[in-house]
Amino acid sequence: MTEQQHPTPEDELAAQALRDIADVAAVEIITSSCVHLMSAAAVKVGLGEDEEEAGHKDLSEARKLITALAGLVVAAAPEIGNEHARSLRDGLRSLQLAFAEALPFPDAPGEAPGEKWTGRVS
Repeated sequence: MTEQQHPTPEDELAAQALRDIADVAAVEIITSSCVHLMSAAAVKVGLGEDEEEAGHKDLSEARKLITALAGLVVAAAPEIGNEHARSLRDGLRSLQLAFAEALPFPDAPGEAPGEKWTGRVS
């Protein structure tokens, strides 16, 4: 006879997390992911509100985050609707412009972060 296994607390937490995420609409997950990418990119561009956050400036990392954000926003826009996509596009554009201002030398046209998907931002 095999011993019946009881769920561990970790198994119960995992099951609860799965139920919780199943209740969240896709548009909320997508926009939340975009907001996380935007926040991280803003810090890496040097847009932190205080001097301590401004010390986390890293344009190489910001470039990666903005590029990933651009890909997600462009790909998701038809799925999430104009109402949500418009604000995400505005945030993305603001980050792209802030990035361009932070560079000591400008990127070539089409080479700035996200421009592969968004086109030239000026």
